Amino acid sequence: MAIESHLLTVRDVVVETADARSIVFEVPEELSETFAYVPGQFLTLAIPSEQTGLVARSYSLSSAPHENRHQVTVKRTAEGYASNWICDHLRPGDTVRVLPPSGIFTPRDWNSDVLLFAGGSGITPILSIARTALERHDGAVTLFYANRDEASVIFAATLRQLQDEHPDRFEIVHWLESLQGIPSAEALRRFAQRHSDATAMVCGPGPFMSAVTGVLKDLEFPRERRQQEKFVSLGGNPFGDVPEMVGVATKTDDSVGASSATGGLVAGPVRVEVHLDDQDYAFDDWNGREPLLVFLESKGVDAPYSCREGQCSACACLVLEGDLALLHNEVLEADDLADGIRLACQAVALSNEVRVTYNG
Repeated sequence: MAIESHLLTVRDVVVETADARSIVFEVPEELSETFAYVPGQFLTLAIPSEQTGLVARSYSLSSAPHENRHQVTVKRTAEGYASNWICDHLRPGDTVRVLPPSGIFTPRDWNSDVLLFAGGSGITPILSIARTALERHDGAVTLFYANRDEASVIFAATLRQLQDEHPDRFEIVHWLESLQGIPSAEALRRFAQRHSDATAMVCGPGPFMSAVTGVLKDLEFPRERRQQEKFVSLGGNPFGDVPEMVGVATKTDDSVGASSATGGLVAGPVRVEVHLDDQDYAFDDWNGREPLLVFLESKGVDAPYSCREGQCSACACLVLEGDLALLHNEVLEADDLADGIRLACQAVALSNEVRVTYNG
């Protein structure tokens, strides 16, 4: 199965820097509910490909929900087929196949102050979060924004404007590697320790996020007050049987298994209880070996997902009782797994009774 995609028209293409473009989509009124989003979520775009018909790439929304605007921002990468295609080819009036918003990189508590760390294009979801916190909530917002040099700072003018509009609540520290080198753990520590009661959000290149997360752990930021996002290129085709795929040969691989976990899978039916969107479901006939997402869909439960490949966090749920193994995982860290977070699209049962929530 694939979630329903929609063809959206490009309203505008904004040149942010020499290597970054913001794409603004027109979302018709009849799709406004389908494309409703929360700050920090992403859209998955179908990029045309001569070899595969299309490739799926996810890009964070840099706009905020209260702006009634759907804008993603894409930074060109040297070997990035999709990012180069978008920056070189998309123009106003073009159409793009898009999946509805997804992702869980959003503050759990909007009542607290927010401590934001962004590296390079990681500013994209961070800007959406900052805009929302400043316009719709009362807490302070502090941003540490690392870039290669001044010319590579995406949204420089937008950030200045937000700072002018909220001088008492919005603090920005720009870190330029051309002048200061790569941010050291000590520099990050000095910055973070001044905001030890805030909710910390981190997005950027892997080494940057690892450095920041390490500092936050050392400063004993509790797990519930630190989150990080990842950019992962999706494999496969989450769009289903769409016109772009007609005549394109596809190859499926059914060999993926829980290589390290199959030995612990349970035999016999599994009772699974699920809390989703203020509703509770209970089933006694899950075989435990097909992914939880597939089973829930077979029962008519509209569970969230995007890639179905274990490469994004759109289907993440929290295990409250029992245990689940993952067939494949490219996004959850050891801390996430230890906290009971699992990807429903890859989750199989390790106990005969399982209780999960999507609202944790």
